[in-house]
Amino acid sequence: MALSRTRPVVGEERAVRLTLQILGRLFAPREFPVRLWTGATLPADHPAEGREARFTLVLAHPGALRRMLLPPTDLTLGEAYVRGDFEIEGSLEDAVAAAVNATSTRPVVDWLAAAAMARLLPDTAASGTIPPRARLRGRRHSQHRDAVAVRHHYDLGNDFFALWLDRRMVYSCAYFPTGTETLDAAQEAKLEHICRKLRLRPGERLLDIGCGWGGLVLYAAKRYHVQAVGVTLSEPQARYGQARLAAAGLTQRAEIRVCDYRQVRDPPFDKLVSIGMFEHVGRRHLPEYFRCAWNALRPGGLFLNHGITGRPRPSVWKRFGPGRSFMQAHIFPDGELEPVSESLRAAEAVGFEVRDVENLREHYARTLRLWLANLEAHRDRAEALIGRGRYRLWRLYLAASAQGFTAGRTGVCQALLARPDASGTVTLPWSRGDLYTR
Repeated sequence: MALSRTRPVVGEERAVRLTLQILGRLFAPREFPVRLWTGATLPADHPAEGREARFTLVLAHPGALRRMLLPPTDLTLGEAYVRGDFEIEGSLEDAVAAAVNATSTRPVVDWLAAAAMARLLPDTAASGTIPPRARLRGRRHSQHRDAVAVRHHYDLGNDFFALWLDRRMVYSCAYFPTGTETLDAAQEAKLEHICRKLRLRPGERLLDIGCGWGGLVLYAAKRYHVQAVGVTLSEPQARYGQARLAAAGLTQRAEIRVCDYRQVRDPPFDKLVSIGMFEHVGRRHLPEYFRCAWNALRPGGLFLNHGITGRPRPSVWKRFGPGRSFMQAHIFPDGELEPVSESLRAAEAVGFEVRDVENLREHYARTLRLWLANLEAHRDRAEALIGRGRYRLWRLYLAASAQGFTAGRTGVCQALLARPDASGTVTLPWSRGDLYTR
């Protein structure tokens, strides 16, 4: 790999010595091997839990740790990976876990010392390029800015997403009733699970807020014979979804619009659903989001809100880098993950009654691992479509997300909300049995 140097390189021996001192500060005992730019491999101090190390950290040049740690934020580290300053051979998810553990358990003094030593390393860099960070202007979560933020993520091209999603192009947590289902089967099971929770009936009107490529719109219209409307801010998604509806002969029963959820002016729907869109709303706009949902739903109707939730954990990265995170800069600009309690409190304040909450955290971890495996299996094609830098961005994003759900820093909850009618009535079965019996 070609390197660029902007100032004289310190001696090789000194660079090796500093590198080892930095690693000792942050990862003692070190549970993974390290291969230096010299070709020398340093074995792990001892593998985690008595098992073999699942990854090797490969430092591409003498200044690799300088590029990874100055400043010590997840954005700095993530961009160093994207650029190629270091490589992970083996499990990228396990490497993320090691980094997260170091940022949450090592004393701040160790990070200060590591940063000070990193400044003494040569200012070299790998030759890879980093895709531009998201550039958003205007009021946060305004309709215009939200559209730009969403398109930054979703408009990479339908062909790219088709490489690693299921055949229905469902880009949200799948549902594994037994834990052994294929991705296609688990995504169909998720769509069925949602339709059952909503107790869809033929002829009912369904609004899907943030419908993506229209997987649920098509499924509900075809399987449950509802009149379905989906809204998305991504034009490529809408075109793809409309084409699928036309191919299935469902255009008289279902449609997909390029539309902000705040712009929906239809008569009230019988049922509402939002899957994986909630993360783009923002805490300050939760009241507005649920008011819009309330106004779009008839009295007595049901709303299933499916979204990723966050559990803040201590991290040294926040001390050193108060700015944007890696995810904010490159993957989900303006995305916000709130505790489930915040969303339920906002929903209840509008008037919704919470009827059911289900956490599918483990299901999302499995979904992400299957997506990651698919993406890695199609690496050459993915790089041809979006470039090497973006491929590495997305590989890291999927691995880091899988690790976050596994460790419990993030979750995903389906909340079934009801808008009671004037008498306070909500028509639901006496048990959940109908969700699981066919």
